[in-house]
Amino acid sequence: MKFAPTSFAPSPAPRADRDRAFDSWPLLVAAWVALVAIGAVGRLWQPGWNVTPMAGVALAAGALFPHPLVAASVPLASLALSNLVMPGYGSLAMAVVIYAATAWPVLLGSRLVPGKAWQAVIGSALASSLVFYLTTNFAHWWLKNDYPHTLAGLAACYAAALPFYRWMPVGDVAWSVALFAGLSAALSAVRACRGTAAA
Repeated sequence: MKFAPTSFAPSPAPRADRDRAFDSWPLLVAAWVALVAIGAVGRLWQPGWNVTPMAGVALAAGALFPHPLVAASVPLASLALSNLVMPGYGSLAMAVVIYAATAWPVLLGSRLVPGKAWQAVIGSALASSLVFYLTTNFAHWWLKNDYPHTLAGLAACYAAALPFYRWMPVGDVAWSVALFAGLSAALSAVRACRGTAAA
């Protein structure tokens, strides 16, 4: 499979058929640490606006790491590290929902392989934002008593969360595009170095 260094697109191809430059443990460990650090620091940077790299980190991990559990550990570790200095979720059930909503974009990322269109990265980032908004606010409505447990109460909960959601898709798209551009450049650099060494 020929690598197009500036784009990623979805493909049904099995993960084993992927053309991966990061196929050695030192490179994979370095990538894991870098993505976790970006996720944790980026989330702490300005949590109020929800312009964080969490979705981008999860998508990039899904695209890069061959094992889904390893890929999922990237956003989960970022979330756990940043939560050491951030307020708690109030209940174990709410925490489970938030961790699951943070990690699920790894599944979308696993379908992002070298291709011809950046639309797939942008679409995946937007889907990540929307699912996070829908699931976490549904859980808030269901698990807490801030709103009546009626359809009107659920609608009020979603409406109240819109100001927090407003910038989230923007941040998810911006971070995802930036991370995939960096990943693309890193893959190209690794291949170039290996080609020079082989020559």
